[in-house]
Amino acid sequence: MSTTNNDTSDIKKAADNADVQQIEQNLQYNKQADAPEPLTDAQKTPFIDEDVRTDK
Repeated sequence: MSTTNNDTSDIKKAADNADVQQIEQNLQYNKQADAPEPLTDAQKTPFIDEDVRTDK
């Protein structure tokens, strides 16, 4: 059972210890995501068998 007035919660602790400058810096940093890895043949297997598709 949880209470909304529990001042020792992890969320409350995190909010109290948040570094505003670090958060702002992290939000401004435009790190580009790495390109996705190519799929293997096993990963390219369709979820629906092509023989039973009715949408083509």
